[in-house]
Amino acid sequence: MVAALRSPSGASAELLRMARHQKFELLVSVAMILEYEAVLKRSEHLVVAGLTAEDVDDLLDAMCAFAKPVTNHYRWRPLLTDPDDDLVLETAANGAANAIVTFNVFDFQLANTRFGIDVERPGQILRRIR
Repeated sequence: MVAALRSPSGASAELLRMARHQKFELLVSVAMILEYEAVLKRSEHLVVAGLTAEDVDDLLDAMCAFAKPVTNHYRWRPLLTDPDDDLVLETAANGAANAIVTFNVFDFQLANTRFGIDVERPGQILRRIR
């Protein structure tokens, strides 16, 4: 999400556009949306992206309209070193995701070994989808 806002012509932003057009299913949970909101509203991201906090609200509202909501029936934390990454892994596991898209591939290795969920960078996923 941060990469998509900071680089609107990059692979992350293109993946969001493709999800909006239902080229693949994007999974979200309430906890993930709240984390996205907190991170995306940090001043350093708003300045680089040229956005306001209200723009972030609009983006997240739009994303929630096309994404598939996942209720985390089972908590898998703590499994990863970063508790915020655990939110992503929990949503992926509870939503039966095929992949987690992140630049932080190293910290998500457990997603593949324990849950069989691929972990790939945005450019890799974009090439695979196309």
